[in-house]
Amino acid sequence: MLRLLPALRSAALLLACLLQVAPAVPRKSVPLVEPPSYAERADAMRFADEVAERRALDPAWVRQALGQARLAPAATKFIMPAASGIAKNWSAYRARFIEPARVQAGAAFWDANAAWLAKAEAETGVPAQIVVGIVGVETLYGQHMGSFRAIDALATLAFDFPTGRSDRSAFFRSELESLFVLCDKSRLDPLALNSSYAGALGMPQFMPSSWLRWAVDFDADGRVDLHASAADVIGSVANYLAAFGWVRGMPTHFDAQPPAELRDRALMLVADVTPTFSAAEFAERGARLAPEGQGFDGKLALLELQNGDAAPSYAAGTQNFYAITRYNQSSYYAMAVIELGRAVARERTPG
Repeated sequence: MLRLLPALRSAALLLACLLQVAPAVPRKSVPLVEPPSYAERADAMRFADEVAERRALDPAWVRQALGQARLAPAATKFIMPAASGIAKNWSAYRARFIEPARVQAGAAFWDANAAWLAKAEAETGVPAQIVVGIVGVETLYGQHMGSFRAIDALATLAFDFPTGRSDRSAFFRSELESLFVLCDKSRLDPLALNSSYAGALGMPQFMPSSWLRWAVDFDADGRVDLHASAADVIGSVANYLAAFGWVRGMPTHFDAQPPAELRDRALMLVADVTPTFSAAEFAERGARLAPEGQGFDGKLALLELQNGDAAPSYAAGTQNFYAITRYNQSSYYAMAVIELGRAVARERTPG
């Protein structure tokens, strides 16, 4: 047996060498399949003709552009609601936006555009820190404006809206139509515009219809540019909030505590972000307002911000809080905008 050991070792070494130099079996390459275009979709081409007729656009231009749009599967994934069972968490949501890099970028944006922010506030009453908060939450001051082609995202959600949630395809067809109108009016290439997965454009993430309706040429250079002109971005965001009822000088919210009685609490929360109750009605239902809010002459909404397994946070939102939620219909979003703006203001004037 001992005599066999050297031979066995030699055989093992030879086998190892053979395995090392044995040629690898080549893997079959899988050809990349390009997503289908909408050129062959009768419903898409019919839509193109209808848009061209309705908006007095060149039908060949609309058909040619829409025909080059391609299905964006990621857009159908991202448009779906969060999985059920995931608890909302204001503390975690807040931490995504009120963090050092974003606050410092906001201070730099404010410093570079202080004159435009002051002009917007003078004309609309919307404070600089609210505009700064929105642009920071939306795109980190233009650093993240979306990687989808706008025409792909909008066509996908217009003609291939996913099942499993309420159908919003009509909304996205309307926004796709607005995209063609915007590009024709502004001499933009519909195939060159990038957006979010839902078709939101530029630094302020305006949908095409919002761009058409509320964007302004704030720097008076003859064109509205929400991608590269900070002045136009600032003026357009302020104009949007003013259009939705921003009240000059009004606070956005007050600290508050909900009614101890669960029934009263539930009744007040039904209104969600819509200002519904006076300060006196807050007191009548057992809700407590911070001293500065007790004499407020206007309607308020009881806001509940859940914190996962911890106790919720509460506040009383005013008309100005409601105006911010017309930008994004979420109390969490609006509070993040407000707190980011405040944090940026503190960064600029520490102490």
